[in-house]
Amino acid sequence: MRLSVQSAPFDIGSETARFAAVGAGAVVTFTGIVRDQAGTLAAMEIEHYPGMTEKAIGAIMDEAVARWSLIDALVIHRHGRLAPGEAIMMVATAAAHRAEAFAAAEFLMDYLKSRAPFWKKEIGAGGADWVAARDEDEAALRRW
Repeated sequence: MRLSVQSAPFDIGSETARFAAVGAGAVVTFTGIVRDQAGTLAAMEIEHYPGMTEKAIGAIMDEAVARWSLIDALVIHRHGRLAPGEAIMMVATAAAHRAEAFAAAEFLMDYLKSRAPFWKKEIGAGGADWVAARDEDEAALRRW
């Protein structure tokens, strides 16, 4: 199991190749990208408290590994200033069967989106605004 909270970009292909889990029947990967839905985003700034963030995400990963009998799990989440189109996070899960790998990956993504202690600020031509929790993200979390 590997967790990295980092400011540096990561290479999706290299991370996926390095993750290849021996004995797994399924590997699922997901990469989140900074998106500019309105066409006005200059950057997103992500803040966190070192130590606290890793502890919270680590607990979520431990739960996923136990709940779905994962062979391995990976979470990479960036912080700092990111431009639209940059990879912001990556989740990978490995399990004996695809259903467990997919479910665990979705679980991790939902928790990262809604509960991981990151604070996001969108910066555009009109100024900067903190990103608020969204109802659909909370709804996705309730299914677990």
